[in-house]
Amino acid sequence: MPAPFGAWENAARFSPHFHVTVLSKGVLVAALVAGLAPPALAQTQTVCTVTVNSSDEREAFRRNLPADKFHFVELVEHGRPDWLRSACERKVRCDVLVVSGHFAGTEFYSSRPETNETLRVDEMERATCGACPDLFSHLKEVYLFGCDSLKADAPQSAMPEIVRGLEAAGASRTDAQRIASALSRREGEDAHDRMRRIFAGVPVIYGFSSLAPYGRTAGPLLQRYFDTATPGEVGSGRVSAQLLALFAPSSMVATHGVEPGEADAAYRAEACRYYGEHTAAERLSVLREELAGGMPRLRMAFDRAEKFFAGLTPADRDEPAFAAALRDMAGDESLRTSYLAVERATQDPALRVRMIALARSVGWLSAAQRQAELGQTIVDVLARRSMGFGDVELVCTLNADRALDGVRSELRDPPDLLHAPAQSAGLACLGSDAARSRVLRLLASGNEGDVQLAQAYLRHRPITDAAELRVLAATIAAMKPGPAQVRALDTLGRMHVADAKVLDALAALFARTPSLAVQRAIAEAFLRSDPAAAKPGVAKLFRMHRLRSPDGEDLIDVLVRRLS
Repeated sequence: MPAPFGAWENAARFSPHFHVTVLSKGVLVAALVAGLAPPALAQTQTVCTVTVNSSDEREAFRRNLPADKFHFVELVEHGRPDWLRSACERKVRCDVLVVSGHFAGTEFYSSRPETNETLRVDEMERATCGACPDLFSHLKEVYLFGCDSLKADAPQSAMPEIVRGLEAAGASRTDAQRIASALSRREGEDAHDRMRRIFAGVPVIYGFSSLAPYGRTAGPLLQRYFDTATPGEVGSGRVSAQLLALFAPSSMVATHGVEPGEADAAYRAEACRYYGEHTAAERLSVLREELAGGMPRLRMAFDRAEKFFAGLTPADRDEPAFAAALRDMAGDESLRTSYLAVERATQDPALRVRMIALARSVGWLSAAQRQAELGQTIVDVLARRSMGFGDVELVCTLNADRALDGVRSELRDPPDLLHAPAQSAGLACLGSDAARSRVLRLLASGNEGDVQLAQAYLRHRPITDAAELRVLAATIAAMKPGPAQVRALDTLGRMHVADAKVLDALAALFARTPSLAVQRAIAEAFLRSDPAAAKPGVAKLFRMHRLRSPDGEDLIDVLVRRLS
């Protein structure tokens, strides 16, 4: 078997880039007249701040760094979505970068509803890959004040398919798992490795491996640091043990950007082909090359392919070169065959559905072929004894328009499996009346897992018949108090009951149950119901029979006020 991992481990060598700025006499005079000290002459450093949430961190730096040595530039321009490009056009060059915002893996954002600006990780990558080569090329330090901004936790979702693919190609299970783990770490794009790649060559990157402090806490901590820090530490490109110690309880960690010669250095050049100022046709060509690499490259390229197609603009699609490249890719029968083989071997049904959608976007599947692939996915899901409520949700979602009801005729599994709780819920999603009857009985079982399966089905196919609802409510009311009954009541409440007899049965249960959790579930069902359907005396019943909450006011109090 060829060594599939060897190509991934070849490290690229990057040459250092030296930037020399020559100021003409006229430019120098103009700068002095404007009151600006040219950085090269005044030996000042530029602190770039990206403040999309709290300003506490930025102001702590501004208060404590001497103005004659540090020049501050806020990159965010409120009301302008392309503010990072604007900074590039203004020839801003950062020596220190301070980012403050909540971090969600793909962007830094604000919790304030009036703030729309965000800092997308893709935009940072695009800038460092050539779209704005000077903005971050001189960085000595980066401070990322956001939760999980340096979290080292690569997604493992691709591992099962990669392991199976490598084993099929002849690798031992041990080798297959080692390779899959390494690829998932490197290309799974956890925050730690991606920030190292984006800020390649930067000596110090500070961030958080878990929860970061709010700005109102981080600001005073930074002030404590500056009160005792050695002068000249900020902007030196050296890790501050004192800063790490102060923020250690909040999971602050420090790392450095990828350096030439590291094992993953070559991957930075590969990744940059998806960013920078490349045309859509050029990026599609790179993507096609990745997908044509077979396992594991094809599987690892899928997430990038999905993101690429989702991000295409109408202008990209109308570009003649892109349209021609896409037609050529759609006609590549060899690539289509290998891609669909990986899709069909994928055991995660939700991922498989996404892969089918991408095949449709490329042009490898017609509308009818897409339906056939989705139908086969459902068949495979129903054949698994490990089928769970998430799979039921998926089947119901895929068959929302009832176009896949015919899949039932393709099932050849033993009857005992098709009558299992999860399979019954899946079949009910496909329009089986017999399976639906079994699912409704599950809702009143004492097994919370079975109730959850029924709940997943009824979220998509709620009961609308009043007589059926009354029977169900009576059955739920007869259950033993506990988590299963609470979940069943929650399911019933989400149907927005408007039938007075159903509400009467729930009120009677409220009066006699010894469980506060059950009472709260009934209160929520009433809050979701038609207010006009409740009897006038029900508020008094709730006040008289309510069990006191050890947590203070709860939904029962809210309901009593509303009914009163």
